[in-house]
Amino acid sequence: MTATTLRSRLAARMIAPLFAGAFGLGLAAVPVAALAENWDMPTPYPDTNLHTITVRQFAEDVKAATGGKIKITVHSNGSLVRHPEIKRAVQSGQAQLGEVLISSWANEDPLYGLDSVPFLATDFASAKKLYEVSKPYLEKKLERQRLKLLYSIPWPPQGLYVKDEIASVDGLKGQKFRAYNPATTRIAELTGAVPVKIEAAEVAQAFGTGIVTAMITSAATGVDTKAWDFVKVYYDVQAWLPRNMVFIGADVWKGLDAATQKAVQDAAAKAEAAGWAEWEKKTADLNKTMADNGMKVLPPSDTLKSGFAAIGKTMTDEWTKAAGADGEAIVAAYRK
Repeated sequence: MTATTLRSRLAARMIAPLFAGAFGLGLAAVPVAALAENWDMPTPYPDTNLHTITVRQFAEDVKAATGGKIKITVHSNGSLVRHPEIKRAVQSGQAQLGEVLISSWANEDPLYGLDSVPFLATDFASAKKLYEVSKPYLEKKLERQRLKLLYSIPWPPQGLYVKDEIASVDGLKGQKFRAYNPATTRIAELTGAVPVKIEAAEVAQAFGTGIVTAMITSAATGVDTKAWDFVKVYYDVQAWLPRNMVFIGADVWKGLDAATQKAVQDAAAKAEAAGWAEWEKKTADLNKTMADNGMKVLPPSDTLKSGFAAIGKTMTDEWTKAAGADGEAIVAAYRK
């Protein structure tokens, strides 16, 4: 389905009640949910990715809980809307809901970059605590942008992919470093690497053609892209656990009756709990898959670890300063 078709569908939904009122058909009183039975949901990742699997289960749960009144069509792997345009597509009504990597919008507001501050939260328990203390701030931010947060789940801890072993962060100097958000761009700058903007779907080609020679990303992306075909070393540095968020357009949400809102929220809560639990269980399996396919899956040396820790301190201080009073409140609550 094209963006033009989606806009036409949305326009039809907005106009229908007006015509109904004009001709005395009584349809103006029909709830928006009844007029918007088919929702489009663009997502960035392939069907084999756990985020997409979770989204598809969420869609099935919504359908079941609403008695089929709401049917969500999931458009995976950027097939309908590319990742950088998903948030805007939902804001503008081209799609009813969507999923994005939160930190991709850190340039828009520091709050969106919180989960990608290196070495602030480095395991699932600490990442969950960071999410919980920051969630009210995230919800308010999204509300101001005509969006409503439904759920948020993490990726596995981020590791370092390089073609050859390195002893310290100095080994990244001059390397072409994949940057997919402001945090990874800043890491490249602090290590002397060259940041190159590359989306997940383009990683294999970028490494194969020499556009990129190193990256920090999850083991999930490594398995999705068959990283063993183009890079041989993975350091399990557990730098941070970035999160995705699933949100719905505020106007769509407000048009739902209370019972339907509750059904969607219940499905979202189920998806969130399942996503956190499944990623934690899956992380060790992902590392094993890469090792089984010939990659060196290594712990970082003390020197490499201390170099990244110094970068983490710098970036935490920078984030807190950029986020102002809210940032200070979030970090203080997290560190209690």
